[in-house]
Amino acid sequence: MKHILIPIDFSNNSWNALEYAVQLFKSEPCNFFILHIDELNKSDENGNSFLVIAKPSPTTIKDKMNRFVERIGNLPSNVAHQFIALKEYGDFIDLIKKTVQEKKIDLIVMGTKNIFHFKATVFGSNIGNVITKVPCNVLVIPEGTALKKPKKIAFPTDFNLFYSYPILHSLTEILEISNAYLEVVHVSQSQPIFTNSQVNNKEYLNDYLHELFSNSHSFQSILGANIRDSIINYISSNEIEMLTMVAKNLNLFQQLFINNSTDHLSYHTSVPLMVIHE
Repeated sequence: MKHILIPIDFSNNSWNALEYAVQLFKSEPCNFFILHIDELNKSDENGNSFLVIAKPSPTTIKDKMNRFVERIGNLPSNVAHQFIALKEYGDFIDLIKKTVQEKKIDLIVMGTKNIFHFKATVFGSNIGNVITKVPCNVLVIPEGTALKKPKKIAFPTDFNLFYSYPILHSLTEILEISNAYLEVVHVSQSQPIFTNSQVNNKEYLNDYLHELFSNSHSFQSILGANIRDSIINYISSNEIEMLTMVAKNLNLFQQLFINNSTDHLSYHTSVPLMVIHE
Protein backbone atom coordinates (compact mmCIF):
# COMPACT_ATOMS: atom_id res chain seq x y z
CA MET A 1 0.00 0.00 0.00
CA LYS A 2 1.52 3.32 -1.09
CA HIS A 3 0.94 6.41 1.02
CA ILE A 4 0.76 9.54 -1.11
CA LEU A 5 0.52 13.08 0.26
CA ILE A 6 -1.15 15.79 -1.83
CA PRO A 7 -0.93 19.28 -0.27
CA ILE A 8 -3.71 21.45 -1.71
CA ASP A 9 -4.65 25.12 -1.87
CA PHE A 10 -8.00 24.39 -3.62
CA SER A 11 -6.66 25.67 -6.95
CA ASN A 12 -7.05 23.94 -10.32
CA ASN A 13 -3.37 23.08 -10.06
CA SER A 14 -4.00 21.13 -6.85
CA TRP A 15 -6.86 19.28 -8.49
CA ASN A 16 -4.75 18.48 -11.56
CA ALA A 17 -2.05 17.04 -9.31
CA LEU A 18 -4.57 14.79 -7.59
CA GLU A 19 -6.07 13.60 -10.88
CA TYR A 20 -2.62 12.87 -12.31
CA ALA A 21 -1.61 10.89 -9.23
CA VAL A 22 -4.86 8.90 -9.29
CA GLN A 23 -4.30 8.05 -12.95
CA LEU A 24 -0.59 7.24 -12.54
CA PHE A 25 -1.28 4.87 -9.63
CA LYS A 26 -4.53 3.56 -11.10
CA SER A 27 -3.51 -0.07 -10.61
CA GLU A 28 -1.75 0.40 -7.28
CA PRO A 29 -3.32 0.20 -3.79
CA CYS A 30 -2.93 3.72 -2.38
CA ASN A 31 -3.90 5.90 0.52
CA PHE A 32 -4.13 9.51 -0.68
CA PHE A 33 -3.76 12.05 2.12
CA ILE A 34 -5.29 15.35 0.97
CA LEU A 35 -3.75 18.04 3.17
CA HIS A 36 -4.61 21.75 3.42
CA ILE A 37 -2.37 23.90 5.61
CA ASP A 38 -3.40 27.40 6.66
CA GLU A 39 -1.78 30.06 8.78
CA LEU A 40 -1.99 29.57 12.53
CA ASN A 41 -3.82 32.89 13.05
CA LYS A 42 -6.66 31.59 10.87
CA SER A 43 -7.46 28.71 13.19
CA ASP A 44 -10.40 28.87 15.59
CA GLU A 45 -8.15 29.66 18.54
CA ASN A 46 -5.08 31.80 18.82
CA GLY A 47 -1.97 31.21 20.84
CA ASN A 48 -3.41 32.38 24.18
CA SER A 49 -6.55 30.25 23.78
CA PHE A 50 -9.03 33.15 23.49
CA LEU A 51 -11.76 32.51 20.95
CA VAL A 52 -11.30 34.61 17.84
CA ILE A 53 -14.59 36.16 16.74
CA ALA A 54 -14.19 36.83 13.06
CA LYS A 55 -16.53 38.18 10.45
CA PRO A 56 -18.15 35.19 8.74
CA SER A 57 -16.50 34.31 5.46
CA PRO A 58 -18.76 33.60 2.50
CA THR A 59 -16.58 30.59 1.71
CA THR A 60 -14.81 28.97 4.65
CA ILE A 61 -11.92 26.52 4.50
CA LYS A 62 -14.36 23.84 5.66
CA ASP A 63 -16.65 24.65 2.72
CA LYS A 64 -13.75 24.51 0.27
CA MET A 65 -12.56 21.20 1.68
CA ASN A 66 -16.06 19.74 1.49
CA ARG A 67 -16.36 20.74 -2.17
CA PHE A 68 -12.92 19.30 -2.92
CA VAL A 69 -13.88 16.01 -1.27
CA GLU A 70 -17.15 15.99 -3.25
CA ARG A 71 -15.16 16.27 -6.48
CA ILE A 72 -13.05 13.31 -5.39
CA GLY A 73 -16.28 11.36 -4.94
CA ASN A 74 -17.08 11.97 -8.60
CA LEU A 75 -13.86 10.34 -9.82
CA PRO A 76 -14.14 6.87 -11.37
CA SER A 77 -14.54 4.31 -8.60
CA ASN A 78 -11.37 2.45 -7.61
CA VAL A 79 -11.53 0.05 -4.67
CA ALA A 80 -7.72 0.17 -4.40
CA HIS A 81 -7.78 3.88 -3.56
CA GLN A 82 -8.66 5.50 -0.25
CA PHE A 83 -8.78 9.28 0.35
CA ILE A 84 -8.19 10.92 3.73
CA ALA A 85 -8.77 14.68 4.10
CA LEU A 86 -6.55 16.54 6.59
CA LYS A 87 -6.51 20.17 7.74
CA GLU A 88 -3.66 21.74 9.70
CA TYR A 89 -2.65 25.21 10.90
CA GLY A 90 0.92 26.37 11.26
CA ASP A 91 4.23 26.35 9.42
CA PHE A 92 3.89 24.65 6.04
CA ILE A 93 7.21 22.80 5.91
CA ASP A 94 7.11 21.73 9.56
CA LEU A 95 3.65 20.25 9.07
CA ILE A 96 4.64 18.55 5.80
CA LYS A 97 7.60 16.93 7.59
CA LYS A 98 5.33 15.89 10.46
CA THR A 99 2.75 14.36 8.12
CA VAL A 100 5.43 12.53 6.10
CA GLN A 101 6.72 10.95 9.29
CA GLU A 102 3.40 10.19 10.97
CA LYS A 103 1.63 8.85 7.87
CA LYS A 104 4.71 7.07 6.49
CA ILE A 105 4.43 8.97 3.21
CA ASP A 106 6.16 7.48 0.15
CA LEU A 107 5.55 10.33 -2.27
CA ILE A 108 4.45 13.98 -2.19
CA VAL A 109 2.52 15.22 -5.24
CA MET A 110 2.06 18.96 -5.86
CA GLY A 111 0.61 20.94 -8.76
CA THR A 112 1.80 24.22 -10.23
CA LYS A 113 1.89 26.39 -13.36
CA ASN A 114 3.42 25.28 -16.69
CA ILE A 115 6.38 27.67 -16.66
CA PHE A 116 7.05 29.19 -13.32
CA HIS A 117 9.42 30.26 -10.60
CA PHE A 118 8.89 28.30 -7.40
CA LYS A 119 9.12 31.59 -5.46
CA ALA A 120 6.47 33.38 -7.54
CA THR A 121 3.61 32.58 -5.16
CA VAL A 122 3.21 31.39 -1.60
CA PHE A 123 2.26 27.91 -2.75
CA GLY A 124 5.00 27.99 -5.38
CA SER A 125 7.54 28.92 -2.73
CA ASN A 126 6.30 26.01 -0.64
CA ILE A 127 6.91 23.62 -3.55
CA GLY A 128 10.53 24.73 -3.76
CA ASN A 129 10.94 24.31 -0.02
CA VAL A 130 9.37 20.85 -0.06
CA ILE A 131 11.78 19.73 -2.78
CA THR A 132 14.85 21.04 -0.99
CA LYS A 133 13.95 20.57 2.69
CA VAL A 134 11.73 17.49 3.00
CA PRO A 135 13.49 14.10 2.68
CA CYS A 136 10.73 12.49 0.64
CA ASN A 137 10.25 11.86 -3.08
CA VAL A 138 8.33 14.72 -4.73
CA LEU A 139 6.35 14.74 -7.97
CA VAL A 140 5.55 18.21 -9.36
CA ILE A 141 2.69 18.36 -11.88
CA PRO A 142 2.59 21.45 -14.14
CA GLU A 143 -0.78 22.82 -15.17
CA GLY A 144 -2.10 21.24 -18.34
CA THR A 145 -0.23 17.94 -17.96
CA ALA A 146 -2.07 15.18 -19.82
CA LEU A 147 -3.79 12.76 -17.45
CA LYS A 148 -1.96 9.67 -18.61
CA LYS A 149 1.02 7.57 -17.67
CA PRO A 150 4.28 8.81 -19.23
CA LYS A 151 5.62 6.77 -22.13
CA LYS A 152 9.13 8.26 -22.05
CA ILE A 153 11.03 9.41 -18.97
CA ALA A 154 14.32 11.33 -19.06
CA PHE A 155 16.86 10.89 -16.27
CA PRO A 156 19.55 13.62 -16.49
CA THR A 157 22.73 12.69 -14.65
CA ASP A 158 26.42 13.56 -14.63
CA PHE A 159 27.41 10.12 -13.23
CA ASN A 160 29.07 11.78 -10.24
CA LEU A 161 26.63 10.15 -7.85
CA PHE A 162 26.65 6.54 -6.75
CA TYR A 163 23.23 5.04 -7.46
CA SER A 164 22.26 3.66 -4.07
CA TYR A 165 19.43 1.23 -3.43
CA PRO A 166 16.87 3.97 -2.46
CA ILE A 167 17.58 5.82 -5.73
CA LEU A 168 17.35 2.71 -7.90
CA HIS A 169 14.27 1.49 -6.03
CA SER A 170 12.43 4.77 -6.67
CA LEU A 171 13.50 4.76 -10.32
CA THR A 172 12.38 1.16 -10.69
CA GLU A 173 9.00 1.87 -9.11
CA ILE A 174 8.12 4.70 -11.48
CA LEU A 175 9.25 2.66 -14.50
CA GLU A 176 7.23 -0.38 -13.45
CA ILE A 177 4.12 1.66 -12.66
CA SER A 178 4.26 3.60 -15.92
CA ASN A 179 5.82 0.94 -18.15
CA ALA A 180 7.78 3.84 -19.65
CA TYR A 181 10.97 3.92 -21.69
CA LEU A 182 13.88 5.49 -19.77
CA GLU A 183 16.44 7.75 -21.42
CA VAL A 184 19.50 8.36 -19.24
CA VAL A 185 20.82 11.72 -20.41
CA HIS A 186 24.30 13.10 -19.86
CA VAL A 187 24.71 16.76 -20.78
CA SER A 188 28.03 18.57 -20.93
CA GLN A 189 29.41 21.77 -22.43
CA SER A 190 32.33 20.00 -24.08
CA GLN A 191 33.38 16.47 -24.93
CA PRO A 192 33.33 14.77 -21.52
CA ILE A 193 36.36 13.16 -19.95
CA PHE A 194 34.99 10.87 -17.25
CA THR A 195 36.80 10.17 -14.00
CA ASN A 196 37.19 6.59 -12.83
CA SER A 197 34.35 7.19 -10.39
CA GLN A 198 32.03 8.41 -13.15
CA VAL A 199 32.91 5.43 -15.34
CA ASN A 200 32.17 3.01 -12.50
CA ASN A 201 28.88 4.72 -11.64
CA LYS A 202 27.77 4.67 -15.26
CA GLU A 203 28.65 1.00 -15.64
CA TYR A 204 26.82 0.14 -12.43
CA LEU A 205 23.69 1.99 -13.58
CA ASN A 206 23.92 0.38 -17.02
CA ASP A 207 24.23 -3.12 -15.54
CA TYR A 208 21.24 -2.53 -13.27
CA LEU A 209 19.01 -1.20 -16.04
CA HIS A 210 20.15 -3.89 -18.47
CA GLU A 211 19.13 -6.58 -15.99
CA LEU A 212 15.67 -5.17 -15.23
CA PHE A 213 14.78 -3.06 -18.29
CA SER A 214 16.99 -4.44 -21.04
CA ASN A 215 14.73 -3.38 -23.92
CA SER A 216 13.31 -0.19 -22.46
CA HIS A 217 16.24 2.09 -21.70
CA SER A 218 19.07 3.89 -23.45
CA PHE A 219 21.97 6.22 -22.67
CA GLN A 220 22.17 9.56 -24.47
CA SER A 221 24.90 12.20 -24.59
CA ILE A 222 24.28 15.86 -25.39
CA LEU A 223 26.74 18.68 -25.99
CA GLY A 224 25.43 22.17 -25.27
CA ALA A 225 26.70 25.52 -24.05
CA ASN A 226 23.87 25.78 -21.51
CA ILE A 227 22.92 22.68 -19.50
CA ARG A 228 19.41 23.90 -18.69
CA ASP A 229 18.55 24.90 -22.27
CA SER A 230 19.95 21.62 -23.58
CA ILE A 231 17.69 19.59 -21.29
CA ILE A 232 14.62 21.69 -22.15
CA ASN A 233 15.30 21.28 -25.88
CA TYR A 234 15.87 17.56 -25.42
CA ILE A 235 12.55 17.18 -23.62
CA SER A 236 10.59 18.95 -26.33
CA SER A 237 12.34 17.31 -29.31
CA ASN A 238 12.19 13.75 -27.93
CA GLU A 239 8.59 13.68 -26.64
CA ILE A 240 9.70 13.24 -23.03
CA GLU A 241 6.68 13.06 -20.69
CA MET A 242 8.42 13.07 -17.31
CA LEU A 243 11.74 14.31 -15.97
CA THR A 244 13.29 12.58 -12.96
CA MET A 245 16.23 13.86 -10.93
CA VAL A 246 18.18 12.86 -7.83
CA ALA A 247 18.08 15.68 -5.28
CA LYS A 248 21.49 14.66 -3.92
CA ASN A 249 23.07 15.32 -7.31
CA LEU A 250 23.57 18.93 -6.24
CA ASN A 251 25.83 20.16 -9.04
CA LEU A 252 23.50 19.10 -11.84
CA PHE A 253 20.39 20.00 -9.84
CA GLN A 254 21.65 23.56 -9.35
CA GLN A 255 22.53 23.96 -13.03
CA LEU A 256 19.02 22.88 -14.04
CA PHE A 257 16.88 24.55 -11.41
CA ILE A 258 18.68 27.48 -9.77
CA ASN A 259 18.02 30.82 -11.42
CA ASN A 260 21.41 32.54 -11.17
CA SER A 261 19.91 36.02 -11.38
CA THR A 262 17.60 35.52 -8.40
CA ASP A 263 18.98 32.43 -6.61
CA HIS A 264 15.42 31.09 -6.75
CA LEU A 265 14.55 27.51 -7.54
CA SER A 266 12.73 27.45 -10.86
CA TYR A 267 11.41 24.94 -13.35
CA HIS A 268 10.82 25.74 -17.00
CA THR A 269 9.15 22.80 -18.72
CA SER A 270 5.59 21.58 -19.00
CA VAL A 271 6.32 17.96 -18.07
CA PRO A 272 6.09 16.48 -14.57
CA LEU A 273 9.25 16.57 -12.46
CA MET A 274 10.06 13.65 -10.17
CA VAL A 275 12.68 14.47 -7.51
CA ILE A 276 14.16 11.41 -5.83
CA HIS A 277 15.49 11.59 -2.28
CA GLU A 278 17.54 8.89 -0.58
